[in-house]
Amino acid sequence: MNQTDKTWHLKGGYFEACNCETACPCIWLKPPSEGTCKLLVAWHIETGHYQQVSLDNLNVVLACYSPGTMIEGNWQAALYIDDRADDDQANAITEIFGGRAGGHPQILMSLVSEVLGIEKTPIHYSAENNQRRLSIPGIAEAEIESIQGISGGESTISNPPLCVVPSHASIVARSKHYRYKDYQYDWTFSERNGFYSDFEYRP
Repeated sequence: MNQTDKTWHLKGGYFEACNCETACPCIWLKPPSEGTCKLLVAWHIETGHYQQVSLDNLNVVLACYSPGTMIEGNWQAALYIDDRADDDQANAITEIFGGRAGGHPQILMSLVSEVLGIEKTPIHYSAENNQRRLSIPGIAEAEIESIQGISGGESTISNPPLCVVPSHASIVARSKHYRYKDYQYDWTFSERNGFYSDFEYRP
């Protein structure tokens, strides 16, 4: 099947957290604050489909390690799929978030040189007021909170050169805690960068 034949559309909410200082220099094509980037990205699909397969109310997480400036690639990545997904849904999510179905996920995955693994697991995603939380039991925990702007409300960044979600402005946040332990990685930190927003992806 040609990529142009793969009709799909996702809408929902997302957030990310990494070890960079706020706000992350990677989105401006600069080197990470600590030289490497340790990134967790979580999506909650409110409504979505891949061809005839519904993807409503499913969660997806991507853990990434970049050994240097992110736009230069060579990322390692692990994909986690909501264990409530059946086989068709898991295959559809793998096609989209693995970068094989076009759209912005394909651009992101073009920077990945090694996929460490793809697995189904319980994923708990919550969004409440200006906080976002993620939990994958035994693997990942993250919580971020937005930063207030000088005139009130949330601080935002729109249309940077590199981002996870180009469809919406990113709300700038700071992590309350971050923990990831899987494969060869064991990362723990707090008070570092976060972003969140709605998202919309399509081919």
